[in-house]
Amino acid sequence: MRFKSRETDGFQVFAVSGVNTISFAITATEEAKQNLLGFAVERARKGEKPEYRPGFKVFRSLVPDPSKETRVSTKDHPVQSFVWDDFTAQPESEYKYSFHPVRGKPGRLDRSAAPLDIQVSTEPLFSEEEHDVFFNRGVASSQAYAARFNNKKPDRLPPKRRSEALRWLSRDLEDAILRFIQSADRGDTLLCCFYEFRYNPVVEALKTAVEQRNVDVRVIIDAKLNGRIDKKTGQHIPPFPRDENLATIKKIGFPIDRVIHRVARKSNIHHNKFMVLLRGRQKKAKEVWTGSTNISEGGIFGQTNVGHWVRNENLAAHFQAYWELLSTDPGSKTGDTRKTGLQKNKAFLKEVEKIQGLPLSIQGIPGGVTPVFSPRTALKILDRYFGMVASAETVSCITLAFGVAKGLKLKLRNNTPKSAIAFLLLEKEDRPSRNSKLKPGSTAKTKEPFVRLTAANNVYEAFGAFIKDPLYQWTKETNAQKLKLNQHVAYIHSKFLLMDPLGDDPIVVTGSANFSEASTLGNDENMLIIRGDHRVADIYFTEFNRLFNHYYFRAMHEKAGKIPRNSEESSLFLAEDPADWLDKYKPGTLRFKRVQMYSKMCGYSGA
Repeated sequence: MRFKSRETDGFQVFAVSGVNTISFAITATEEAKQNLLGFAVERARKGEKPEYRPGFKVFRSLVPDPSKETRVSTKDHPVQSFVWDDFTAQPESEYKYSFHPVRGKPGRLDRSAAPLDIQVSTEPLFSEEEHDVFFNRGVASSQAYAARFNNKKPDRLPPKRRSEALRWLSRDLEDAILRFIQSADRGDTLLCCFYEFRYNPVVEALKTAVEQRNVDVRVIIDAKLNGRIDKKTGQHIPPFPRDENLATIKKIGFPIDRVIHRVARKSNIHHNKFMVLLRGRQKKAKEVWTGSTNISEGGIFGQTNVGHWVRNENLAAHFQAYWELLSTDPGSKTGDTRKTGLQKNKAFLKEVEKIQGLPLSIQGIPGGVTPVFSPRTALKILDRYFGMVASAETVSCITLAFGVAKGLKLKLRNNTPKSAIAFLLLEKEDRPSRNSKLKPGSTAKTKEPFVRLTAANNVYEAFGAFIKDPLYQWTKETNAQKLKLNQHVAYIHSKFLLMDPLGDDPIVVTGSANFSEASTLGNDENMLIIRGDHRVADIYFTEFNRLFNHYYFRAMHEKAGKIPRNSEESSLFLAEDPADWLDKYKPGTLRFKRVQMYSKMCGYSGA
């Protein structure tokens, strides 16, 4: 939901809320900024007493040597930002926030200015709406995990603490998956498509649905025989995820007659993660569970992921048709001649495209939700996705697990600081490979010149990183790989993009497919295009904001190396001269652009 306060003494507050996440921006006239040291932030949940929010940054003159245990209040050490976020809100709650302009000197602060009050409500975790969205924490690499669980692997913790750690990391994503399965009543049907099917509680829940509620559960799993010999080590690498999927099925005792092996097209992967709920004897398609979350510990607790529950009969019918096509294991198989294999693959791709036609343009995308299924015969939809990022009016956001595709760079490389701002959240830093050239003039033996997107293109990137060494009061962190939750994609596994999420006509794209050629032309994938739904856009935007903010700091620290302790520019101390932090909001800066982004927001729920 979207909110704005009344104007008070030259200030105005804007807010966007999701389920657990609320993002704020404050506009200020030049007169209001005079001698401003920051804002003391108070929060009061309905029915509770107001409390000042905690902070990490301190005035050096008051706390010259902060430690990792240092915790302060914004009452005495104010927030020096016109953009602020609260990622600790509770679902379906009403809050009053008061931003107190602070002037004066550290230790003698003047809080006499009228506070900027704004009433904000968060979304319910589970609703009766068409869409419910569930993000896991996605930040095993965090100060919070380090403080709560001492960077230990969940399996190394005592049973009770292990459960607490997993629940903290999941942040209701696991519960939502299980709740979707449990919503299937006696006589209903669940049609499932999973790349990874190796998290015991989910497999057990589906088994229980079969044995105790007589739910007709059928599961397509990736069972491709894609084992190989590692060229460097000579070791045999077993088929993945086939072996682990089958081992879990055997261990849990899930009925094998309800499992369909997807083995065709072994050079590609069956990358779906969806379930379709059909009601009653008539098998009426009703609801869909989809998103980026693999049925594995790493998917639910480690890397960033999202689960998306949709109550839409038309959408569910399309997913049912896609499931029925995949259940025949279409495409080329081992033993086929080259000609036969090509014919089978061509026929399969055409059948996929028959299920749902694509809009002819971004403008032609209908309101509501539209599914997109892969593999496809051409890259038109991928080009359309990149066009959404590049043609936004104010802001676009995209997560990229496997780098920035050439097509996206071509769309963004001619952007200027006057273009819409684009936020890219990457698994790894976008950097040239060994054979790439940073400047034009590469030889025929090298790859194409590397294109770097920067603030000059109005593009801002964050990538997965963690604090490897203690940094001032920040403590050493871990990551999902070190916790043995993920081995390949450790940070950014979610696959979604947002086009003008704060506008009146937002577009959200989300699902299983990476924004890549392989996901478009080769893999079994599904995506949703959701247009005009403010609630969905607000949830995705505030969660993207949470993740981008978290990793942007860590990425910048990793790029810069250890910051000298006497570096005022990069200091973790608060500025004691107002000009030192206010100058960071000059026109053209990222901070300035982010404030503008909120001030241009449409569709307020309250005032």
